Amino acid sequence: MDQPFVPLLLGSDINVYSMARAFHEAYGIKTVAYGMYPSGPCYGSSIIDYRVSERNDEPEAVLENVRHVATEFPDKTILLLGCGDNYLTSIAENLPRFPDNVVAPYVSLEQMEGLIHKERFYALCEQYGIDHPDTFVCKKEMGHDFDLPFSGPFVVKPAESATYWDHPFPTQKKAYILQTRAEVDQVIDDIYGHGYEDSLIIQNFIPGGDENMRVLTCYSDGSGKVRLMCLGHVLLEEHTRHGIGNHAVIITEPNDELCETFRRFLEGIHFTGFSNFDIKYDCRDGKFKAFEINCRQGRSNYYVTGAGYNLARFLVEDRVFHREQPLVIPQNRHLWWSIPRKVAYDYIPKRIHPEMKELEKAGKAVNPLWYSADRALMHKLRVWRIQRRQFKWYADSMERPAD
Repeated sequence: MDQPFVPLLLGSDINVYSMARAFHEAYGIKTVAYGMYPSGPCYGSSIIDYRVSERNDEPEAVLENVRHVATEFPDKTILLLGCGDNYLTSIAENLPRFPDNVVAPYVSLEQMEGLIHKERFYALCEQYGIDHPDTFVCKKEMGHDFDLPFSGPFVVKPAESATYWDHPFPTQKKAYILQTRAEVDQVIDDIYGHGYEDSLIIQNFIPGGDENMRVLTCYSDGSGKVRLMCLGHVLLEEHTRHGIGNHAVIITEPNDELCETFRRFLEGIHFTGFSNFDIKYDCRDGKFKAFEINCRQGRSNYYVTGAGYNLARFLVEDRVFHREQPLVIPQNRHLWWSIPRKVAYDYIPKRIHPEMKELEKAGKAVNPLWYSADRALMHKLRVWRIQRRQFKWYADSMERPAD
């Protein structure tokens, strides 16, 4: 189908594939994507023109690749989306330099850096009445000379993720769950001892398993008005060292009151584009507490599209066709998973199984990686191998629930 736009996605993971599938389902259009390696679910796909760029997340490479596609399709609007944190600041840094036919739905670099820095994000949460975990901000110069205002277990994570991963070490994790102050001190020494300079966030661990997590995906139009808010109840996450916290199984669920709190926040800061919040329910006080904001759609974004609210349509209607859309808050329940069915049932508490089976039976379940319209054999074999590995990954990193 001939359309007046071309999607251009940066990355190569399930985030990219899910958005490319959304564009293909809605408009029959093939997405251009740049990734660093000839691998992942996008490589070999028939719905993606996948191109390898080794320095893909560096500002100079982002500008070069965007300019190339803009020149390749001079009569089309190029819709640029970064599908990982490492791409966002490079896109924002280049916003004034992109060709005129490029639309990049992002806030300024200054605002983005303030939002993705967890210390500054929590300050905004205080301002807008968003609950968040009890938090202590640790600075490098403090060493071990501080008292924590809460007891363990503790969560330790970097305030600024991008520079954190620039300093790898063998025990490095996305976030640490620790039982004692001695373990906290050791992790602080490991992180700062390998070159990270920014703040560390130390929090009181909120009890409960993966099934206490929520994810909220939003779209704000070019004027800063929120047009979509879809809440997902996370049933299972990944538990590998680098993947901890990545969603694996989600059921959409309504919560208008929670959505209203975040709508006031997004419109109050004049946010534009996709946003994604990680939230956990705290049974101790009955509150939903925000962990962070991602200034993009999350890697699990297809839980929204699969439920009937195609993310690509919200972007295209706003930025290409300039049609005003009403605020949509989905009320239906739909099952999304990115892992094999058996792995999901093996590691999700049995009390949740009946609803999962009911949604499956009703045809309200989807794995975004299995797309019938993508007929490329290489893609299907690659997805099959990725899915098979999940059995070992979960067996090595997580125990099955007792119930």
